[in-house]
Amino acid sequence: MPVSSLFFDLDHTLWDYDTNSARTLRQLHQKFYLQERAVDIDNLIRVFHQVNTHLWDLTDRNLLSRDAIRTERFHRVLTALGIDNFRFSLELSEYYLAELPRQSELMGGARQLLEALQGRFTLVVITNGFDEIQGTKIESAGIGHFFADVVTSERAGDKKPSARIFDYALNRNSLLREEVVMVGDNLLTDIAGAANAGIRSVYFNPQRSGTPHGATYEINHLDELMPILSGLN
Repeated sequence: MPVSSLFFDLDHTLWDYDTNSARTLRQLHQKFYLQERAVDIDNLIRVFHQVNTHLWDLTDRNLLSRDAIRTERFHRVLTALGIDNFRFSLELSEYYLAELPRQSELMGGARQLLEALQGRFTLVVITNGFDEIQGTKIESAGIGHFFADVVTSERAGDKKPSARIFDYALNRNSLLREEVVMVGDNLLTDIAGAANAGIRSVYFNPQRSGTPHGATYEINHLDELMPILSGLN
């Protein structure tokens, strides 16, 4: 069956989380005078990336709640940097969560891809991120008008890789799973989730990781998606 709709992950697929996070951390570093606490900005970004990746992996595997990320993330970061101050870590967390979604950098080729897809396919975002935060990211990046729907795990009552969030998106948008392709960068949530729901998938792999996966297709840059869709239709 021809493809009529695309499900997109948001962070690391369309919205450039790493760049936007680094910008927010630089603002945070300056606002809270972390240099005076002997915290180097490059170390802050590096440690945050390590801690954040680990915590989200635990969350994806149902070993940690998403709410725990809000309270644990900066405490672990500061502790690793030699500062043991839980109350201060909560201040940093509050600032980070408020400022991060206001950043607007997209992955290379994302806007051009969405412009090419607009009017030809029904576009839907499926994300495990926090509802309000993900909505602000989309608004800040100026890409909301491209999407027929934004489905968050909070709204669907389940998260990727559960088939329930995909089924929720299908039902809300009156789509058949056979006419949908999922595009995402996360093998556990996006690719395995699509497989659980019986949906074809495109693994966005800009780092060219050699990890085995069960995606239907693989791309290393977003501009490689259109030829795949042309072949399917």
